[in-house]
Amino acid sequence: MTILENYLAKEITAKEARESLGLKRSRFFLLVAKYKDSSTDFDLEYKRTISTHKISADAEEKILTELEAEKKLIDDKSLPINSYNYSAIRDDLAKQKIIVSLPTIINRAKDNNFYQKKIIKKIHDREVLTNHVGELIQHDSSIHRWSPFMDNKLYLITAIDDYSRLILYAAFVDKENVWAHIYALKTIFLQYGCPLKYYSDQHAIFRYVKDRDKNRPHNVYNKFTDDVSPQWKQVLEECGVSAVYALSPQAKGKIERPYRWLQERIVRTAAKEQITTKEKLDEVLKNLVDTYNTKWVHSTTKEIPIIRFEKAIVENKTLFKQFKTKLTNQTIDDIFCLRVERVVDSYRKISIDGLELRVPNGLPRQIVNLKISPTENGLVKVRFWQNNTFLGEILEQVENMAIVHF
Repeated sequence: MTILENYLAKEITAKEARESLGLKRSRFFLLVAKYKDSSTDFDLEYKRTISTHKISADAEEKILTELEAEKKLIDDKSLPINSYNYSAIRDDLAKQKIIVSLPTIINRAKDNNFYQKKIIKKIHDREVLTNHVGELIQHDSSIHRWSPFMDNKLYLITAIDDYSRLILYAAFVDKENVWAHIYALKTIFLQYGCPLKYYSDQHAIFRYVKDRDKNRPHNVYNKFTDDVSPQWKQVLEECGVSAVYALSPQAKGKIERPYRWLQERIVRTAAKEQITTKEKLDEVLKNLVDTYNTKWVHSTTKEIPIIRFEKAIVENKTLFKQFKTKLTNQTIDDIFCLRVERVVDSYRKISIDGLELRVPNGLPRQIVNLKISPTENGLVKVRFWQNNTFLGEILEQVENMAIVHF
């Protein structure tokens, strides 16, 4: 108070008084006015009239309810949830018009034994850096039981653009096979174009590895790693896209983070809505991908993925190339397909696991290329090519072609 008296007596300037008290200009003059009005009851200490740490009883109850639900998911070892996601709880509460901060939820978790210390994971220092959309697409799949109310497990196949972090593809499938991954390529390439590189793990669907795959059917045993191109890789090669492989789980970090974001929210939503069918899970996945792509600010890029993606397109920072067929009579079914080679016999026929097929206009004793793809009515379309010339196509029952696994 001596400082205020000195100021009022014009013995020091306002600036000197503010610096001595450590106050900003507006706060200082408010105190001066208050001191003039009630110098005997004056107190420099600022006292809050409303507590800033209290939340409503309803909010307290809802937080504990959400934490209890999280614990049940974590305790169920058949579900892919092994830690609390307090951010997801905050988002779910916000949907219920209950706005609480993340520290508030964490504090309630600690006070009520719903807290786990973070596990420090090994950081991979060979991070892939890109400067354009379409420079690198990261591809992954994983199998889990996605709902506490479903007994069967499903594969989730995802693909993400490395630069923008936009999820380009996400779909549940009952079985993981070559066609499921080729279909993912087809969807992306037709919608966005062909990227420069495609990044995946070293699963046998994506890469032939010597010794590991030596006993797999249809592989040549004396070939070295990458000497054999799996069906999936052949599609990439025909589209002019390079295959790149992750050498460790940590190397796939950029897709693993969005994948965990999806994974955890899928399970939590499925539990809340008591989902029992794949069709309902598909709806949940679609909504979550839309939220991730169009609303969520990515923690690394600090941008919403779709905005970052579209801005790159406008600035011509893209390496996507428009998908085009190259040969006369060639269609997308000749690119995104399973491939088989056979030698035409003197009767213009070939044999596939005992099934004889007549090759229209085929030259005997020469190799014919079969491009095989499923149709919407459950049949298999077989298109015949010989010396880059289209010979014709037939439809066949899928069960008659044991070599084909869709």
